Amino acid sequence: MSPPDAAPPPKAATDKLFFRVFPPLMLPMFLGVVDQTIVATALPAISADLGEVERISWVVIAYLIAATVAAPVYGRLGDFLGRRRMMFVALGVVGVSSLMCAASPTLPALAFARVLQGLGGGGLMALAQSLIGEAVPPRERARYQGYLATVFVTSNAFGPLAGGYLTEAFGWRSIFLVNLPVALLAAWLVRRFLEAKPPSGESFRFDFPGLGWFVLFIVPALLGLERIQSAGTPFTPAVGALIGVSLASLALLLRRERRAPHPLLPFALLRKPDIWRPDALAACHGAALVSLITFVPIYLRAVRGAPASEIGLLMLPIAIGIGTGSMVTGRLVSVTGRTTIFPALALIPVVGLLLLLAVFPLSLAGVATTLAICAFLMGSVMGVVQVTVQSAAGMSMLGAATGSVAFSRSVGAAFGTALASMLLFASVGALDPEAGRLFGALVEHGPAALDGLAPEARTGVLAATAKGFGLVFALIAGYVALGCALAWSIPSKRLGP
Repeated sequence: MSPPDAAPPPKAATDKLFFRVFPPLMLPMFLGVVDQTIVATALPAISADLGEVERISWVVIAYLIAATVAAPVYGRLGDFLGRRRMMFVALGVVGVSSLMCAASPTLPALAFARVLQGLGGGGLMALAQSLIGEAVPPRERARYQGYLATVFVTSNAFGPLAGGYLTEAFGWRSIFLVNLPVALLAAWLVRRFLEAKPPSGESFRFDFPGLGWFVLFIVPALLGLERIQSAGTPFTPAVGALIGVSLASLALLLRRERRAPHPLLPFALLRKPDIWRPDALAACHGAALVSLITFVPIYLRAVRGAPASEIGLLMLPIAIGIGTGSMVTGRLVSVTGRTTIFPALALIPVVGLLLLLAVFPLSLAGVATTLAICAFLMGSVMGVVQVTVQSAAGMSMLGAATGSVAFSRSVGAAFGTALASMLLFASVGALDPEAGRLFGALVEHGPAALDGLAPEARTGVLAATAKGFGLVFALIAGYVALGCALAWSIPSKRLGP
């Protein structure tokens, strides 16, 4: 006879436990997602106020770098020090950094504040997913992905839409101030409803050397991509030095993590195909989705001349599509037990639709429809990756496994967005030097910025800009194609009861 703790908990008990944990985690999850998306529609206004349009993507990338570092850190600290306690830390960091973002006088100051905001936001998602993973068995957990997707729908929809309207009504700084009441309410809910579990009795020594090498690996690599973007050439001595530092740090990081008693990045887990391949799929998904969220608003402004409020509405199909796709996939996984077959099939048409967007000048309604379909199909990835990795890792390494997904998604999003930004600025300038010179004015004022040009010059600038964005959409299609190939290669495609 099996011991009592070996049997799966009854459904009623699972539901009771889940709904005791889930409500106080909704707002932290909301904050973790919205801090990425609310900035998207405000990027033109931020560049108009602070200047340095060629570096505006760092408002997004700075957050992603910090979230990349934060995810494994909070995952490990939460396992040993208590996830509830670390949730308070993350919420406090988000609140203070949001005030700093709103008060930033320059773009570098804003980028620094966004780094701090990412250090908090990256922890919110990693901790929330870990706590939910504790409460619900794997197959039932897939059914609850619909509830998680509702949070993603709300936050993704709120971000671009509220960002557009707040920017027009109160200025771009207001998009950061809206975080403060949400963070305070989230902290109260966590304190009121989330039970404090005692930390594990296991001795623990945080892997500070590993964290240092990890930062020295990520940051120089992204700075190298940014230098390529700003210089417009594929290689300079400064870029070579940055890439060299990054590669050397990676080698030292790998050496350190193999020897550390409590490694920041648990390579014993990452060597498993059921772990590293879903993580790589999460990286490709993050690169594609965050690149779309970042560059579609700039495309709609620079090429189509849409105002900020209209851009928010046109971004809404992405938010709704992602959430709906996640809910549908979660229900299918719960009913069938199958997992990675859904993204493996769904991502195939996404590649074709993004290439269509790259090649053909669709109407605004056509762009919105295409993005809605792509987002719905891309929603098949998020929950499947999380369930697959957590199931393969087991409860003893739940926090580390969950952190690896958030880490992989952030790495993919940061590198993918930086590479897309580099491609956009380099290609526009190469296709038409006048378009490269006027690109900042296009982002700020739309096609109206070209009213003083001769008709031939105006047509050439708009054509070069449109082609540059076409190359970006083709690159994003490449991210999705790689993710699709990874989904087909993951060994585990079904969950037990």
